[in-house]
Amino acid sequence: MDWDTAAFYAVNGWAGQSAALDWLMRQCSSATNFVVLMVAFLAWRAWLDWREGILITSVLGVLIGAGDFLGTQLKFWIARPRPCQVLLNVHELTGCGKVFSLPSNHAVNAATAAALLGVLFPSTRWVAAPLLLLGGISRVYLGAHYPTDVLAGWCLGGLLGATVGYLVAKSPWQAFGTK
Repeated sequence: MDWDTAAFYAVNGWAGQSAALDWLMRQCSSATNFVVLMVAFLAWRAWLDWREGILITSVLGVLIGAGDFLGTQLKFWIARPRPCQVLLNVHELTGCGKVFSLPSNHAVNAATAAALLGVLFPSTRWVAAPLLLLGGISRVYLGAHYPTDVLAGWCLGGLLGATVGYLVAKSPWQAFGTK
């Protein structure tokens, strides 16, 4: 058994053992909760400076869309089956998913947002990093992805978000008061 499959079973093996942990992992993997957190953060930034809020909302929206599109295209190009489609004794708590596994688009989107916001607003890193870690672990825990799917998603999203964050930070956005 390769290390990726062994790590998958080690994390996924906890699923179904604790109702509280199952609930937490579902919440960490929820796209709705991700959107709510992003909307709350963006509303707060817009309240502080509406121009900055509009700009960051626009940049983040385009980046999440681009990352999701790129991740989906990579899924079809790589065509790696999900663990719940090929392994035995997988604990599926949210269903198996309809398309391929690599990369995890949840991880791409979360890492894109975390990296962009971490570059532009360094004080957000202490919140974003644990949420990113929990979200990634939840994808494996729930049986949807191998650990390398999540790692690939983090790398892709982190590269995308950090690159654009750096470009935005060096742009005229500085006039909007971003620190």
